[in-house]
Amino acid sequence: MICTLSKVTPARAGRPTPLQLARLLRGAAVDKKAWDAVVMDVRDKTSVADYFVVCEGETDRQVRAIADAMVDAAKDRQLRPLAVDGYDDATWILLDFDSVLAHVFLPGERSYYDLESLWGRADKRRRRSGAPAKS
Repeated sequence: MICTLSKVTPARAGRPTPLQLARLLRGAAVDKKAWDAVVMDVRDKTSVADYFVVCEGETDRQVRAIADAMVDAAKDRQLRPLAVDGYDDATWILLDFDSVLAHVFLPGERSYYDLESLWGRADKRRRRSGAPAKS
């Protein structure tokens, strides 16, 4: 008798992996002209999430538009954030997708909280605005 093992994938059929979701959210942010959008791999740093997506917008209106685009991109994949915080004030909007946390800041807030330094040497993945997104 011969047994074969099928490849086990961490995501359910049709559902993106945490990294794919983080890249999707970063892509949505870049499409809305977010500044310096990064994906931070924090799997070895915390159990809160696997990845952070961090970016900024120039105005509170742009910060909301970036967050809306991220939510819309996730909805297209049948995903919704578990929680959204900071939308009314729009100086720092947090979108909680469980394994991925998206932080959309105004520039002053991003530099004040400096999540990139706070989380230390977490692996950052940057993409130029004109470069194609990897899936």
